[in-house]
Amino acid sequence: MLAIGRALMLRPRLMLLDEPSLGLSPRLTTEISEIVVKLNKEQAVTVLLVEQNARMALSIADYGYVMEVGRVVMEDTSERLSAATDIQEFYLGVKDDGVRGRRRWKQRKTWR
Repeated sequence: MLAIGRALMLRPRLMLLDEPSLGLSPRLTTEISEIVVKLNKEQAVTVLLVEQNARMALSIADYGYVMEVGRVVMEDTSERLSAATDIQEFYLGVKDDGVRGRRRWKQRKTWR
């Protein structure tokens, strides 16, 4: 929060936040995401958010990119990414009912 406050003193139009939820409790993660949304809506600050917490990132983002091994493998609106089967299964922990016994780590993703 201190780093965000210091950055805001310069009245930026664009902010890059690199994993702001890293190591924080769920409660503080929620607070940080609310701050990011307020900055975007109320102060018209564009935020480029780099985050491994996919659920949080997709809940506040307008558009998203999915990277694996240093390259972009998917990009779309956050709504479409959240609805994509691969994203749900590999990043959001959503599983089909009938996948018991299937080796998830050997499963092929739709992107290559």
